[in-house]
Amino acid sequence: MTQPDPRAALIPDQSARINVATYTNYLDAQRAVDYLSDQKFPVERTAIIGEGLKTVEQVTGRLDWGRAAGLGFGQGLFIGLFVGLIFSFLGLGSGNLLFSIAYGMVVGAIFGLVWGLVGYALSGGRRDFTSIGGMKADRYAVVADAEVAEQARTLLANLPSR
Repeated sequence: MTQPDPRAALIPDQSARINVATYTNYLDAQRAVDYLSDQKFPVERTAIIGEGLKTVEQVTGRLDWGRAAGLGFGQGLFIGLFVGLIFSFLGLGSGNLLFSIAYGMVVGAIFGLVWGLVGYALSGGRRDFTSIGGMKADRYAVVADAEVAEQARTLLANLPSR
C-alpha cells in the first residue's frame, strides 16, 4: 500500500488558479509577489510555478585519485572543525579550545581523505568528473486563485520597473 505524500496537503491544486503574470527569471517573479505583499494583497492565495523545467549539470573538472583525496581531505577538515567547535563549546574537549578544534580537524581530515579515496575506488571509474547540478525553468508563472486573480493583475500592472 502506497503512503500519501504529506507535502501534498501543503501545496494546493494549481489547476484551479489563473496565470496573472509570467517572468523569464525567478527573481522577477519573486519581486512581483513581494510587490503584491507590499500592497496588502493576500499572497497566500498565489504561487510561483516554474514551467519548462530542465535539469542542468555543469561539469567542473576531472576527478582522479589526487583530486578525490584532496576533496575528501578538505571536506573532512571542515567537518572536523565544526565537530571540534561543538565539542569545545559543550565542554567535551578536555577544557582546551584550541586542542579540541585542532584534534577535530586532524581526525576529520584523515577520515575525509580515506572516505574520498574509498568512494572514488568504489565508483569503478564510472564518474570521473565533478559537477554542480540544479534545476532551471524557461519561465516562471505567478498564479492566483480565480477570486483574486483580476485584483493581482491590476496591482501588477502598476509594478514599477527596475
